[in-house]
Amino acid sequence: MFIVTGASGKLGSLIVEALKRLVPAHQISLSVRNPEKLPERLAAGVRVRRGDYNDTDSLRHAWAGAKRLLLVSSNARASGDNPLDQHEKAISVAKEIGIERVFYTSQVSSNPLSHFPPGRDHAATEAMLADSGLAWTSMRHGFYADSILSMHEHGFATGTLTGPEDGKVAWVTHEDLAEADARLLSGHETIEGITPPLTGNHALDLADLAQMASAVTGRTIERQIIGEDMMLESLHRAGLSGNVLEIIIGYYRAAKAGEFKTVDPTLSRILGRDPRQIPDFLSEKMPRT
Repeated sequence: MFIVTGASGKLGSLIVEALKRLVPAHQISLSVRNPEKLPERLAAGVRVRRGDYNDTDSLRHAWAGAKRLLLVSSNARASGDNPLDQHEKAISVAKEIGIERVFYTSQVSSNPLSHFPPGRDHAATEAMLADSGLAWTSMRHGFYADSILSMHEHGFATGTLTGPEDGKVAWVTHEDLAEADARLLSGHETIEGITPPLTGNHALDLADLAQMASAVTGRTIERQIIGEDMMLESLHRAGLSGNVLEIIIGYYRAAKAGEFKTVDPTLSRILGRDPRQIPDFLSEKMPRT
């Protein structure tokens, strides 16, 4: 039995769709906090059970009979909770019920000294896995391309991408990462421990993205560098919480330090093709005017 956690989220749902193309649906079980929110197309033919990282009893039930578990990392930090507590509970249950291998969705910034707060969480979780006695694979994802749009929606609309000094990022789509994750979970690909960075084939900074978006939309989009203090003041006025501010500023510091810039061929090898190019991604998401 293959277990996918967080199956109602963007990444998890795409992993389920990719996994259904690789293994029989009756071998797949979905572990979700709110099963009633799961789309019918995902639930079709698979087992669905409630599994909440804060409720170990629910995890024992949701993961019963599992051999391979895909543990989608918690995003609890943004809401002020502790993702490491949740990951620790999940790993403990996996060991208790005899999971043969855990697959964890990590990130390229994973490092105890990362400027990016989630990067420190990923490093701590990888250390938990290494100490657990379980067989494990940590999939170090590149930075999600969707973040280009979510972080800079206002800037693309107004024609100015504003923020502190940044650095190159090897952006990659959820779809490409989900396909690779499904191939690893299903056993079609094998990597022990920490994977090489699973990234796109090009690293781009905000100035590059502004130039690409200009070409895609037919509008002039510029890059404007401002100080961190000015950025924080603007975010405070927008009403964002301190936890979210820490993550956003941490992103810029980490990008400037080169934590997201590595380009690696491993994702291309697993997919058997090049990952999606960012100009194509932007062209789909941003209408030409």
